[in-house]
Amino acid sequence: MSKQTHIADVAPMSSAPTVYDEDCMLTYIRLLDASADGADWREVAQAVLHIDPIREPERAFRAWATHLARARWMTTNGIRHLAGSAPHRV
Repeated sequence: MSKQTHIADVAPMSSAPTVYDEDCMLTYIRLLDASADGADWREVAQAVLHIDPIREPERAFRAWATHLARARWMTTNGIRHLAGSAPHRV
């Protein structure tokens, strides 16, 4: 069983997957599923990222938007890196 990953306010922007990305794989999958289902970002921020969008709307939106973008990047670009190399420490 993996440890619970602390969700950063902003997802990595590295050109290669990071250890953080590996730790967040389940989170990324949940974000992609919620997006495909058309879920409201506020619900996703609360349920998936564990950030209260009422108390911290800017932080919640930024975390949701950057992590969803990173999840999408992982499906197109990041997966190639994971198949051939170890993640970069960030």
